[in-house]
Amino acid sequence: MDRPESLLGEVRGRIAGAARLARRDATEVTLIAVSKTHPPERIAPLIAAGQRVFGENRVQEAAAKWPVLREIAPGIELHLVGQLQSNKAAEAVDLFDAIHSLDRSSLVVALARAMDKAGRRVPCFANCRRCSPRRGRRRSRSPG
Repeated sequence: MDRPESLLGEVRGRIAGAARLARRDATEVTLIAVSKTHPPERIAPLIAAGQRVFGENRVQEAAAKWPVLREIAPGIELHLVGQLQSNKAAEAVDLFDAIHSLDRSSLVVALARAMDKAGRRVPCFANCRRCSPRRGRRRSRSPG
């Protein structure tokens, strides 16, 4: 198995190459290592190799493993990349540094309340779906 340092270096190299092609500065790109389903012992080598931004898709899973990892390596940034249920908004606000799964107005309200209560603002990214209205279609009525 490849060492985490070499894998991380390879990914960063690919990001730098893509940034050059796009005429962008590679430092403007944030690599989010999605660590969902991986235990802390698999994540720790990436932290040791310098990775500082991680993504999780479940609040409960992140709450079980990241407090200990953050004690070991302060400065870790944790993003929620999976769907969030409104009833877990307060826990998400306490745990995550960014939320990527804002997909409905009820969640916006729940997160705003949780942020007000916590006295903390967490950057959120909205999922937008572009839907076009149906044109020229009529519902047919069945006779009778």
